[in-house]
Amino acid sequence: MRILDLLAVVLFLAGMAGMGVWFARKNTSTEAYFLGNRSFPGWAIGISMLGTSISSVTFLAIPAAAYVLDYRQAVTNLALPFVAVIALIFFIPLFRQGNMTSAFEYLEKRYGVLIRSYAALSFLVLQVVRLAMILYLVSIPIEGMLGIPILWIIIVGGVVVSLYTVFGGIEAVVWTDVVQTFILLGGGLLCLGLMVWDLPGGFGQVIEIGTEFNKFSLGPMRGGFNERTFFAVLLLGLVNFTNEYASNQNVVQRYIASKSLREARKATLICMFMSVPTWMSFFFLGSCMFAFYHVFPEPAVAAMAADEVLPHFILTRTPPFVGGTIIAACLAAAMSSQSSSINAISTICTVDFVKRFGRPRTDREHLVIAKLIAGAASVLMIGGAILICYIPKESMNDFGLIIGSLFGGGILSIFLLGFFSTRVGNRAIIAGTAVALCFNLYLMLNTFGWLPPGLALPVHSYWTTILVNALLFVVAYVLAWLVPNRRDLTGLTVWTLPRTE
Repeated sequence: MRILDLLAVVLFLAGMAGMGVWFARKNTSTEAYFLGNRSFPGWAIGISMLGTSISSVTFLAIPAAAYVLDYRQAVTNLALPFVAVIALIFFIPLFRQGNMTSAFEYLEKRYGVLIRSYAALSFLVLQVVRLAMILYLVSIPIEGMLGIPILWIIIVGGVVVSLYTVFGGIEAVVWTDVVQTFILLGGGLLCLGLMVWDLPGGFGQVIEIGTEFNKFSLGPMRGGFNERTFFAVLLLGLVNFTNEYASNQNVVQRYIASKSLREARKATLICMFMSVPTWMSFFFLGSCMFAFYHVFPEPAVAAMAADEVLPHFILTRTPPFVGGTIIAACLAAAMSSQSSSINAISTICTVDFVKRFGRPRTDREHLVIAKLIAGAASVLMIGGAILICYIPKESMNDFGLIIGSLFGGGILSIFLLGFFSTRVGNRAIIAGTAVALCFNLYLMLNTFGWLPPGLALPVHSYWTTILVNALLFVVAYVLAWLVPNRRDLTGLTVWTLPRTE
């Protein structure tokens, strides 16, 4: 541990906590706490959307993927511009209809309360697990870089995020996201610049070495269900980004919090134009890292896991305080994702469950409940991260996959059928969801090799989300010809939106 590095991290954490205190005074209603009174400018929302999508896992895992293999994981990001354009035209106007706060309010209007509750509960479970895993994963490299026990890193990092999110609400989340995004971008570019500067051949040498070792490949250009080919990863990216922009509360809440439809669309465009270059720069950082240690080999680095190499570079090749600034950038990447998820959990619990099923309460009472829920989500995040420290990591990976399979299946198709079909109604979507969940369970058992040999399929786990959503879409759409929708869909589909939208 270098004292100046620790100082840089402490200053960053203090600044984030201070921003939470500053914004806390503005939260006098649930409208302000969840949506900032729907007054955010598009540029701030766009940068916040970018920061939320780049977690600490991204900051460390993307360079590691390019370092150890190639750019095939970058293919998923190529789908973002197409999805963002679809969101601009269709998704944003639909979510801004009817003064909604939660993405799942739309589902009750479109289908009924059962589908709304199922989708909202699925989101909550996935977000709680995601929070714990992000906090744990960012604490591992920070422990190695600062020499502080991991439990203290989990507790201090979790408490700081909790403070500014619980008390500051969505305003603290968005504006800290803006600051954190610039810090994490600066940290990544600083690492990249230091590596290129030290290489005798500079930028050209990175290209030369990367080309020699096929580090810029986008993966095999062939079909197949049992490996990560270019087309499989591209299709996965298309599904994942559509899921994020069409149904993820973290994104939808920002559509709604923008001060106008125009600003919401501007935010999505800003996020689109910034995201792909940002992700590609982190992949290129991995190429620079490979070239650097090819030119300056170290026995210790050769024995390291891929995701340990960048922290090693930060500790051994950067000046004091500069290294701490890069560590703060890694923390910033985690905190922007965590704060958004905590606020989204608070919003969903309050709007979709407390207000929907609870007794009538005043807005002030709901505001207090929302803050208590955000605090409880923070406790679950910290407690879950600590629990992960003491259980076998193979079990944790399995647990993450199981939760994702059981609670993530089919949500995208539920929203897409709602947006683009006037025939699919409540009964068809419930039946399709039931069939898709059974198929999801089957694919989960298949992934873990728990099926008899005769029932197993040679399908890579990457295909699970794609296949489950496809099955739900087909089953619900076919059944809709037998039990068509009977609800009034004015303003709820792309075909029934007011002309002005």
